[in-house]
Amino acid sequence: MAITSANQLELLQTAEAVAREKMIDPGLVVEAMEESLARAAKSRYGAEMDIRVSIDRKTGRATFTRVRTVVEDEELENYQAEMTVEQAKQYLDDPKVGDQFVEEVPPVEMGRIAAQSAKQVILQKVREAERDRQYEEFKDRIGTIINGQVKREEYGNVIVDVGSGEAILRRNEKIGREAYRPNDRIRCYIKDVRREQRGPQIFLSRTAPEFMEALFKMEVPEIYDGIIDIKACARDPGSRAKIAVISYDNSIDPVGACVGMRGSRVQAVVNELQGEKIDIIPWNEDQPTFLVNALQPAEVTKVVLDEEAGKIDVVVPEDQLSLAIGRRGQNVRLASQLTGLDIDIMTEAEDSERRQKEFEERTALFMETLDLDEFFAQLLVSEGFTNLEEVAYVEQEELLVIDGVDEDTAAELQARARDILEARAKEAMDEARSLGVEDSLVEFEGLTPQMILALAKDDVKTLEDFATCADWELAGGWTVADGERIKDDGILEPFDVSLEEAQNMVMTARILLGWVDPAELEPEAPEDAEGAEEQEAEA
Repeated sequence: MAITSANQLELLQTAEAVAREKMIDPGLVVEAMEESLARAAKSRYGAEMDIRVSIDRKTGRATFTRVRTVVEDEELENYQAEMTVEQAKQYLDDPKVGDQFVEEVPPVEMGRIAAQSAKQVILQKVREAERDRQYEEFKDRIGTIINGQVKREEYGNVIVDVGSGEAILRRNEKIGREAYRPNDRIRCYIKDVRREQRGPQIFLSRTAPEFMEALFKMEVPEIYDGIIDIKACARDPGSRAKIAVISYDNSIDPVGACVGMRGSRVQAVVNELQGEKIDIIPWNEDQPTFLVNALQPAEVTKVVLDEEAGKIDVVVPEDQLSLAIGRRGQNVRLASQLTGLDIDIMTEAEDSERRQKEFEERTALFMETLDLDEFFAQLLVSEGFTNLEEVAYVEQEELLVIDGVDEDTAAELQARARDILEARAKEAMDEARSLGVEDSLVEFEGLTPQMILALAKDDVKTLEDFATCADWELAGGWTVADGERIKDDGILEPFDVSLEEAQNMVMTARILLGWVDPAELEPEAPEDAEGAEEQEAEA
């Protein structure tokens, strides 16, 4: 095929037609044609030549040119595309390294193989341009709802036509046992858009909690306007869900607004989610109160929150236990996801049994260690004393409020408690020394002998070892794996060392060792603030 005047305009017409069909820039199609013609020319003139093709955007005329670049003598490698300064003097006035000599060459006759190769280049370029356009179109739509049409199903995954491309709804992102047939209309949440080798991949979801939030935003104008906010959402797709809402307008009930007149608004969401039951819960900043709301419809008797461990104990009446837990633990699981807390549910009888057991254990502790009779030990526990440290170092007045305790008895109790604690401390330190603990760790402020022993048993025997520890290794923490919170035990966790205390101790150790400069830890005063102080001083 020769590029003649008869088919010059046809090039532009073809480019415009392809661009219109694929919804891409016609200039990209013309560039692809230029590249394909240049490849064909190289096969005719030689692959080492730098042949370039330019197609006039108005007339469609294709101009073939050969480009040679001026290089240093020692850098000359390709004689067909490069030339030295001396050689360039034949063609250019005062040539310099980097200059280019461009000369027009005759157009090429494209044979069958060259034409087929050119077609492949154009198709590849058009495909890449189409992928780029699709990615740019959808990358900013992550987190929105899209309507599409089912094209086909592959291995349980649904391929959805979203207008200007295809998206995929994976098997694990479908609700329950949803089944779709070709041409079915479908509404999904755009979860992610990624560039991949085979083109941009648009990943859809119908099980994401954000899908339900977006549906409520569509159905409830107050949420769209920002008057009502969705603070948390938890779903068991296709079965049940809980959503926590808050109103920033005291005159609007957030739960009522989301339910709608005769349940019209929430019912629209339920229908879209295949009958998924939705509990709408008022949000509360007080976690125990919020949890009581989240466990609805079960009634809660008592809530005990352990903020540091992120755990909460909930006591319910016997007849409410199954309702609080829910079928297969569904209710408590959703409440846990909603609040971000580990929830332990027990009946009033179990709670009473647990408290009785703790009472007996503490009573036995005081009887054995302080050589008290059962009645006196029970009095101490009843007054809230839980360990020997509290007895030994509490203000004496707190012991005098106990019936039958005078100043002499209180002093004797504290003396006994201190003697036992000192003996235990000596025993712990001796054992730690035997394990090889060095003075640098023993002399570090803030560590008790029992703490030092615990560290030694975990092979932390020097101040350097201690300084390399992470705060969670000392205080413990929680790790989320596969959606479940897993407890990480800390070396000093039995001694009630908080994460903040662990951070401070580790940083202090690093400063003592010279690993960290204390000056770097001090926040710099803003320049404006310094200027204001100077002005005040002058005034």
